[in-house]
Amino acid sequence: MKPFFVYMLRCSDGSYYIGHTDELERRVAQHQAGEIDGHTHERRPVELVWSQETASRDEALAAERRIKGWGRAKKEALIEGDWERIKQLARSRPSTNSMPNLPVRPEPVEGPATNHAGLRQAQPERGGDGGSSGGAIPLAPPPILPVHPELVEGPELSVPDIDLMQGLLQRQRRALAKSITLLESTRPDHRERADALLNALLPHTGHAMRLGISGVPGVGKSTFIEALGLALIAKGHRVAVLAVDPSSSVSGGSILGDKTRMDRLSINDAAYIRPSPASGTLGGVAEKTREAMLVCEAAGYDVVIVETVGVGQSETAVASMTDMFVLLQLPNAGDDLQAIKKGVMELADLVVINKADIDPAAATRAEAQIASALRLFGLRGHAEHRTDYWHAKVMQISALKNQGIEEFWTNVEQFHQQRRASGEFDARRKQQALAWMWDLIHARLHADFRHHPAVREALPEMLREVGSARIAPSSAARALLARFEDALK
Repeated sequence: MKPFFVYMLRCSDGSYYIGHTDELERRVAQHQAGEIDGHTHERRPVELVWSQETASRDEALAAERRIKGWGRAKKEALIEGDWERIKQLARSRPSTNSMPNLPVRPEPVEGPATNHAGLRQAQPERGGDGGSSGGAIPLAPPPILPVHPELVEGPELSVPDIDLMQGLLQRQRRALAKSITLLESTRPDHRERADALLNALLPHTGHAMRLGISGVPGVGKSTFIEALGLALIAKGHRVAVLAVDPSSSVSGGSILGDKTRMDRLSINDAAYIRPSPASGTLGGVAEKTREAMLVCEAAGYDVVIVETVGVGQSETAVASMTDMFVLLQLPNAGDDLQAIKKGVMELADLVVINKADIDPAAATRAEAQIASALRLFGLRGHAEHRTDYWHAKVMQISALKNQGIEEFWTNVEQFHQQRRASGEFDARRKQQALAWMWDLIHARLHADFRHHPAVREALPEMLREVGSARIAPSSAARALLARFEDALK
């Protein structure tokens, strides 16, 4: 298959032009000869500064569109081949002064084939030998860089979703709400749009502190998060709260009352609260919580808090998607053995005893018991990032009286700084991304299996056989899997 190229030209006005073609020398010569009409002709490209070969036109077009959304500094880092600089720029927090260079209105581009977003469609090369004129733009200096997945992979954004992305990067609350609704939709066409939006937003994510908050019902999670959120906003932070409400196992409904319990925080312009139903998801977090975190980060929130359902042993998934996992306990939570049995204590990076003002003596006893249990079992924070630099701490607070909030955030910052200094922050984020991928693969395979015609045909009989104890569940499972595998051949 004939290769395609994505390329960048420096124009006479100092701007950069990005395009794609299957005949690089010829297209550059056409630019030099003034054969490309429209806005590009007026800008007068004078030098080819970067090019990259791709395997197909779709990859080249996808790369062109992504690079067009980059700012000048990022494009110049690409010219220099400085991928570390590109990553740094991608992770920097977006602001109104550093928005990516995506056009709000369609910008004029060469040729008749444009879409509504002002992004050039693939065009056939022109006939004739107009590209053979003298004074061609030099081709030798720019190196051909290796293809990077962030440039060429993933579905393309539709016109409405480009507007949605721009609204997110401009910190519009309405765009954020619409984006999360799109992520939570189960319609196949919405899922495809959501994937395209996430891919486009990835360069603008990763800068936030992701904090997971868990605890049994009644421990005061919402009160604590509101007190913490207001304190962080006073320090100049922007706080997003993803509050997951339990769903009824009978009706599937959810009260979604977390937002009403944070009335002061919910009306603050620097805060965003999104309650979502758990919908029976194991682990106490909504199915799309990971994706919602990325969207909040792209919208400029530098602290993202995930408040989980708080039902005991299932409260573990939050630790696999956040940077720090905080467990809230009551002063009368029980002895040290019962604390360990709750199933999440060993995952906690910080254990917080709330409502300590009600019974200070009980709170002190609980603090000593939990600390003793942690020492006894040799636990050092989350099981997958136990280190010598951080041991899970226990502290007392009163969220209602706003006592201990500053000390809590000091501990969070200390934990965050030490993890970054050790290099474990980036390693953990990569591990979480891979775990997310595998979770989605498992979920998709499970759904495909359950809905496959061959499985649906045999399932009723297998259910009757297992229910009447005429066949072992393991045998039924193997039989159904065999039908599924045979149907795929």
